[in-house]
Amino acid sequence: MEFDLAAVRKDLAPHGELRVAINLGNPVLAQRDEHTGVLSGVSVALAYALADELEIAISLTPYDAAGKVFVALEEQGWDLAFLAIEPVRAEKICFTHPYVCIDGTYLVKTQSKFQRASDLDTDGCRIAVGKGAAYDLYLSRTLKNAELIRATTSAGAVDTFMELGLEAAAGVRQPLERFARTASGVRVLQDNFTEIRQAMAVPKGRVVAAQYLQQFIDQCLRSGFVAKALSESGEQEARVASPSSVLRP
Repeated sequence: MEFDLAAVRKDLAPHGELRVAINLGNPVLAQRDEHTGVLSGVSVALAYALADELEIAISLTPYDAAGKVFVALEEQGWDLAFLAIEPVRAEKICFTHPYVCIDGTYLVKTQSKFQRASDLDTDGCRIAVGKGAAYDLYLSRTLKNAELIRATTSAGAVDTFMELGLEAAAGVRQPLERFARTASGVRVLQDNFTEIRQAMAVPKGRVVAAQYLQQFIDQCLRSGFVAKALSESGEQEARVASPSSVLRP
């Protein structure tokens, strides 16, 4: 599909600069060097590649939680974001097809009776989550008996789990497993309660921008750009999605 790039730039970045929200709450997608403050990761690489392709200026704003990215939308704080596809968000955001799929699972105590994710939906089970994260939204819809204890960020959810002695912490598999390797007395369940589908996103109503982004992310998937960016950021275990043209309905 051929696009008028001037029209794309106007729709995607009406302020003349591509303002990108980078969610640091999911370290599979984005990281910040604690010494230099430099942002990196697959979402950062995709943002710069898009700006280069459109020949447009770019500015990155980091957020420490996905929920804060969504709130910033109300203040028209960004033109492009990288978020998990969720029905609540889709009311105000237009998503591309996913480019990365990630397990949402639980961190529990080593001696916990819980072996499968489905076991945790029981009375008296308290689960720490990052407020507004994709798995918070999912679990809020699906849990019938367990109680969610919300922390400000996803990393904070693990701290809350440990400090309050909760039954579990919900989160993205890779950072939970990294934590479990460095902490004693905890383990990560082998299965997952959901698959988190990460996508590029623009505010609802930016039709031309959304169509262009879909073509852009498909190209990045086919060319191996997404897989390469994940590998370079040390996230080789993340599952790269298929281009939309071969995705099953």
